[in-house]
Amino acid sequence: MNFFKTLFLPISTALLLGACAEPTIKEAHGFNLNFSDAKATMKADGSMDVSLYNADQKQVDSVAYFIDDVRFAASTDGNASITIADGKVGTRKILARVYSGEDRFVTQKSITVLAANPPKGYSYEILETYPHDIKAFTQGIEFVGDTLYESTGQYGQSTLRKVNYQTGEVLNSVALPGNQFGEGLTVKDNKIYQLTWQRGIGLIYDQNSMKKQGFFNYGNSLQGWGLCNDGEKIYKSDGSSRIWILNPETLMEEDYIEVYTHSAKIDNINELEFINGKIYANVWQRDAIAIINPETGVVEGVINTSSLKEQVTQYAQAEDENVLNGIAYKGEENILYLTGKRWEKLFKVAIAEVQ
Repeated sequence: MNFFKTLFLPISTALLLGACAEPTIKEAHGFNLNFSDAKATMKADGSMDVSLYNADQKQVDSVAYFIDDVRFAASTDGNASITIADGKVGTRKILARVYSGEDRFVTQKSITVLAANPPKGYSYEILETYPHDIKAFTQGIEFVGDTLYESTGQYGQSTLRKVNYQTGEVLNSVALPGNQFGEGLTVKDNKIYQLTWQRGIGLIYDQNSMKKQGFFNYGNSLQGWGLCNDGEKIYKSDGSSRIWILNPETLMEEDYIEVYTHSAKIDNINELEFINGKIYANVWQRDAIAIINPETGVVEGVINTSSLKEQVTQYAQAEDENVLNGIAYKGEENILYLTGKRWEKLFKVAIAEVQ
């Protein structure tokens, strides 16, 4: 169904209801939207005025306003106030449906919604250090009980692994085909889901045997970067500011959130871990972990990990490969397990809010 048909009942439906046939929606018109903020930017807890610019001075009987296809206001003078009822940040579409006699017109523009407040700051303390394979180009880690599952990348080197996290011993390893670059993983309902980078597919394994069971295709997401799950939904990053929400049965992309702070969009969202109702995300090439609200995309906290990579030997030749890229949670309050690409250590750290 095309975009405009989602906004109006089709003619056949209107006739079945006993109504008059819908008038043609005219796209060529002199209507436009103006916002009270010149940059069309607002905070998630604020408001912004929108008005209808009528260049040709057409008759206007009423205007209905929608945000991402959900109606939020109606007026006869074209003026309304935008508020963000669902709290979601990012790019939001504002659409006006203009009623003018027997004619209807549609015009739309986008606004940017920022988080209402700055993220809280968090620091970390290293509690324990464990050995980790320095040759592993780590893309994602996740605990199931005391067993650590790990995905590694690079063409010809990508693997899915089961690891004894205390000793670093690889208990089982499955090599990916040479044309597949392994990325993030998550474990749910006795299945392991592993992304590939640019092939447009994710791989599905039996958790116990680690035998491949199938694959799933990406939808509109650009690439495969990170995965996590909340016990029901699966979340996927693609290297942009978006985190996609996958149907747990079909693995199709049903929705997404955009990751924003109070002042900026956060791109390069990478490895993901779901912890106590929040998504913890590595941001590629930044020494920080973002704590994200999965309903709104708001960055509620940032863990400063800038000194952690100083604790490891740099195996990789390229400096941008020596980056934090592994977050795992084992159920211990405020305790994370962290590693990176080509790091010879896995760190158990305690995090605390900076006062």
